[in-house]
Amino acid sequence: MKILVVEDNPSVSSMLELFFSKEGIIGDFAADGLEGYKKYQQSDYDLLILDWMLPGMDGIALCRKIREEGSSVPIIMLTAKDSESDQVIGFEMGADDYVTKPFSPLTLMARIKAVMRRARKAEPVSDMIQTRHFIVNKETREIQKDGEAVQSLTPKEFDLLVFFLQHPKQVFSREQLLEQVWGYQFYGDERTVDVHIKRLRKKIAGGDALFHTVWGVGYKFEEHTD
Repeated sequence: MKILVVEDNPSVSSMLELFFSKEGIIGDFAADGLEGYKKYQQSDYDLLILDWMLPGMDGIALCRKIREEGSSVPIIMLTAKDSESDQVIGFEMGADDYVTKPFSPLTLMARIKAVMRRARKAEPVSDMIQTRHFIVNKETREIQKDGEAVQSLTPKEFDLLVFFLQHPKQVFSREQLLEQVWGYQFYGDERTVDVHIKRLRKKIAGGDALFHTVWGVGYKFEEHTD
């Protein structure tokens, strides 16, 4: 799960960053509404957490702007405002839930899970992934690249490829890839990721130009445009 938090209180952001890392959540953080909107435009997020009172553009204005653009990304508002009228304003602007400060990370996590469950039920389920070069059927586990079948991938190589296709241009550490693809209970070595990346580069035509090493961090997947 990848979450954007727009919050101008460093203490709250630090607390959430630490908690997210323990939960295997990828967190991006912005300290004002304009920076948050810019990050929102530049990446895909599973959920947004917006503080009500923000410099530049407040959370309600940011929520309204995102909804006016047609996005259905789940949004949770953080605020010290706890009156019923304030909550109504937040929901009318398109927020999915509302958490009043001060709050515990466990309470927020419960709200995140509840909002995500509702969002997934509302989304049409598709077994197909189509990108510039790839067509993937997740149900039959068939892959085509530029019209040619990709064969001989192991189940975990397939899962890793699908994860990258669903998160293009995003940089992931080895630990994050282990958590997201292998699962939270995987106790193997982080070098497992290196081995699987090496195999994908070898098995997929042009793989060296698709799976990029980000030195000191991990890997990202990006399809070339030529």
